[in-house]
Amino acid sequence: MATVFDNTGKAGQGGDAAPARVRHPEKAHRPDQPVMRKPAWIRVRAPLSRAHAETRGIVARHGLATVCEEAACPNIGECWAQGHATFMILGEVCTRACAFCNVATGKPAPPRPDEPEHVAEAVARMELRHAVITSVDRDDLADGGAAQFAAVIIAIRERAPGTSIEVLTPDFRGKAGALETVLRAGPDVFNHNLETVPGLYPSIRPGARYYHSLRLLERAKELAPGVFTKSGIMVGLGETREQVLQVMDDMRCAGVEFITIGQYLQPTRKHAPVRKFYTPEEFDELAAAARAKGFLMVASSPLTRSSHNAGADFEALRRARARTASGA
Repeated sequence: MATVFDNTGKAGQGGDAAPARVRHPEKAHRPDQPVMRKPAWIRVRAPLSRAHAETRGIVARHGLATVCEEAACPNIGECWAQGHATFMILGEVCTRACAFCNVATGKPAPPRPDEPEHVAEAVARMELRHAVITSVDRDDLADGGAAQFAAVIIAIRERAPGTSIEVLTPDFRGKAGALETVLRAGPDVFNHNLETVPGLYPSIRPGARYYHSLRLLERAKELAPGVFTKSGIMVGLGETREQVLQVMDDMRCAGVEFITIGQYLQPTRKHAPVRKFYTPEEFDELAAAARAKGFLMVASSPLTRSSHNAGADFEALRRARARTASGA
C-alpha cells in the first residue's frame, strides 16, 4: 500500500492504527516561514473532472507514484483531465532535502522489480503519445537508479512502441556510468533541471552542485547528439534577472535546446519562502530573452513546470529542429 501523506507533513499507511511520520524530518524543527498571498494569475481550479478520476484510478491500480501528486503540482487538474501524468519511479521517498521540494525525504524502500512493467501498462492504458518518467534522488543506490530508468524505457518501447519518452533524471552525482545507462536505453528527451541560479544552491539545493548538473546536460548531448536536451529553473527564490540570464547562457553553452521557466510556489511554511511573484509580463520578457539566446523551445509562465504540456512541446521541438536543419 502506498504511503499516505497529508498537508501537515504527517504520513502513514491508512487505517485507524496507521503510524504517522514526519514528511520532511529535516525541516520539522525549522521556524515557520512567511507565506505570501498568491496573485490572481497563480490560482487554479480544483481537479474534479471524470478524466482526472480515471487517470487517478489507473495510477492507483498499478501502485504507481506521480510527481503530480507528490510534488503538489498546481497543474494536476489540467494534466490529469487530459489523461497525462508524470510517473515518478523508484519510490516516493527522496534521499535529499531540497528547500523547495514537497517530495518526502528519508530512507527509501528498495526498487520494485515489477515497476517497469506497471509503468508501461499504465502508459498503454492511458494511450499516451508522450510519456514523462522522473524519480526521486536515490543516492543510496550504486547507480542512482539509472538501471530502473533504462528498464522503464525499454518496457514502454515494448508495450507502447508509438509513445515518445522523456526522462527527467536526478543528477546521478558520484555514480559513474549512470548517465550512459539511461541514454543507451534511447529516450527521446533527456531532462535535468538546474532548478535555480548557482548562488542559491547552498540554501535551496544543498545536496547538488550547479556545475555538476550543467556538465551532466552537456555530456548527455555529447553522448547522444540526437536526443533533445531540456532543463528548467524556478524564479521567485531571490535570484536577480541578470543571474537568470546567465543561467540561460550556461545552458546554451551546454547544448540545452529547451528551457522551462516557472514560478516557485512554497509547499509549506517549513519550505523556502517566495521572495517574489513574477508577473505574466515578466515571464514573457524572460521567454523573449531565451529565444534570442537560441533555444529551440521556451516555456515560460507562472504555472510552467517541467512536464506541463510535454507532449505538445515535444512535437513543437521536433518541428523547430527540422526547420533549423533545413535553414528555414
